[in-house]
Amino acid sequence: MYIEQGYKGNHDSWRYLVGVLLIFVGWQVIGMIPLMVALVVKSIGSGTMPMDIGGMSELLGSNMFLFLMLLSFAFGLLATFITVKFLHKQTIVALTTSRSKIDWKRVFYAFGIWAVITLVILGIDVFLSPADYELNFKLGPFLILCAISIFFIPLQTSFEEYFMRGYLMQGIGLLAGNRWIPLVITSLIFGLLHLFNPEVEKLGYGIMVYYIGTGFFLGIITLMDKGLELAIGFHAANNLLTALLVTADWTAFQTESIYRDVSEPVLGWDVFVPVLVIYPILIYVFSKKYGWSNWKERLSGKVMSKEEFLSLEENGVNL
Repeated sequence: MYIEQGYKGNHDSWRYLVGVLLIFVGWQVIGMIPLMVALVVKSIGSGTMPMDIGGMSELLGSNMFLFLMLLSFAFGLLATFITVKFLHKQTIVALTTSRSKIDWKRVFYAFGIWAVITLVILGIDVFLSPADYELNFKLGPFLILCAISIFFIPLQTSFEEYFMRGYLMQGIGLLAGNRWIPLVITSLIFGLLHLFNPEVEKLGYGIMVYYIGTGFFLGIITLMDKGLELAIGFHAANNLLTALLVTADWTAFQTESIYRDVSEPVLGWDVFVPVLVIYPILIYVFSKKYGWSNWKERLSGKVMSKEEFLSLEENGVNL
């Protein structure tokens, strides 16, 4: 089972508290230094220091701002791996999956299926509502965007998965002794971390249904599949395609994308359909492909004791 992989390292409660602090420092302190320095240097000439995403992007240029913003997540991912390796003495494989090695086929399968769905949905929307989009394509800036996005966005999304569905899921699960508490807590934290996104200001708190619902979806497929691979692939596809295909003046990703959404932002069907329709269908597709069973046990059952888990591991029982 996935949460029990935390037993393969030092799992004292204090280590997780210290670990969260170390990861936060790597992500939001050290990782933000390059962006802060760039903003200070640029603002000296302009005389103002922007505090919102749109202003920062305009001051630095959208590609430079995206690069510096994503760089903080790369530091966060590095801090997570260092914390796991040296503080917990746990392998990255054990943090990632209950399998003997990371299943990259699962990562690419989830990436591919969500990329196709995203392209189809956007294509239909552009066809049905052409007035809502304007062509934003400029070859030079777009190629730079591609280089930044293809390398750094998977690092950003992987950090969020390793920290939320990996580090916190295992740590809270071992502490709580069951699976539903870490599922609920990590999903809520994931959603609340998006609370200060500009989308919330424009669309209202109703958009939190999407963010928290996405957190639950990613948590469910992690627990059911006993690993992060599907969540890592899905999340990377979601953010990468968003950055490359469409941008708007009121979104967290303001990029040199192919299209610009010029419609008036409203809380519409596109917020609720993924959570209520598409995610359940995807869970069903994944469950059939990977033969998921014991749903109640995997999502809400008790976490094994360390002795029971290690005994089963030694006897070669497939967990």
